[in-house]
Amino acid sequence: MPTKPADFPPLVVEYAGDFLAGVDEVGRGPLVGSVVAAAVILDPKAPIVGLTDSKKLTARRRESLDVLIREHALAFAVAEASAEEIDTLNIYHATHLAMRRAVDALRPQAEYLLVDGNRLPGHALPGQAVVRGDARHPAIAAASILAKVARDAQMAELDLRYPEYGFARHKGYPTKEHLAALEAHGALAEHRKSFAPVQRQLALL
Repeated sequence: MPTKPADFPPLVVEYAGDFLAGVDEVGRGPLVGSVVAAAVILDPKAPIVGLTDSKKLTARRRESLDVLIREHALAFAVAEASAEEIDTLNIYHATHLAMRRAVDALRPQAEYLLVDGNRLPGHALPGQAVVRGDARHPAIAAASILAKVARDAQMAELDLRYPEYGFARHKGYPTKEHLAALEAHGALAEHRKSFAPVQRQLALL
């Protein structure tokens, strides 16, 4: 049974089959890059020990669990919405778009969704939104891990291309280092132009 945070009641899932997909996203807050979502259908016959909120795990532990999830899950998919889509749709709608893309890419397909947060992403499948779901159900935790590892890899690749921005360290979040680099070097094509710090920098041009 999943471990629940002390301030939440036990999670009651309104589905009893095997094709339940946990869904989560990473990257709502950064100023650069895609928002990444993942969907995972775990195999009830092959439980994976140690699944929890990806933010509570070290990078090495996340990466080892990422391998186990990919090896043992019944299905998994990682999808994204680009910085351009975020600027066009806004981060809320782009996040839900990435989630729907991840769910649609599952093979076999899911029958029911457990989605981290307080809103479902507008998919046709039935499901539940679960506040702090990544700490309350292993399928959502697995999705959070896949999404986090995938987005961190994107930031590492971006860091190789633009080392002066420090993406490998701050992962695109608006830290002092990132804001100073943005001021010193300007916005990249990968920056989210609708986000206020990037807007302010572009207004100075």
